[in-house]
Amino acid sequence: MIDNKELQEIEIDLNAAMRGEVTESWLGMFGANIKWLMKSMFGAPGKSLPVKIKGNKRQVSDFAAALGGEKKYIKTAAKFGLDDPRAYKDKFGLRKKVRKFEASTGLKWPFK
Repeated sequence: MIDNKELQEIEIDLNAAMRGEVTESWLGMFGANIKWLMKSMFGAPGKSLPVKIKGNKRQVSDFAAALGGEKKYIKTAAKFGLDDPRAYKDKFGLRKKVRKFEASTGLKWPFK
């Protein structure tokens, strides 16, 4: 059995764009890590991995808000449908959170 000490920590560095380190491969890894986090938030089975989010306080806060907005929008859309006013409201809120994330980090949010 594998314990958390043997698992490699996932690290998301929100300052990568400011240092010019964003490449196609970095973006792919960023998107995959966000996808994994989303699956974990919805209770996907499997081992939980340690996650480290690097950035300043605002970047980390904007990242958490965008991730939480994604979850809220997906849950609302799944429960009420995409055409429901509640889903539109959550989608609008998500767009605002994503804009804040993109402005504070210089990174594009991987989901549209």
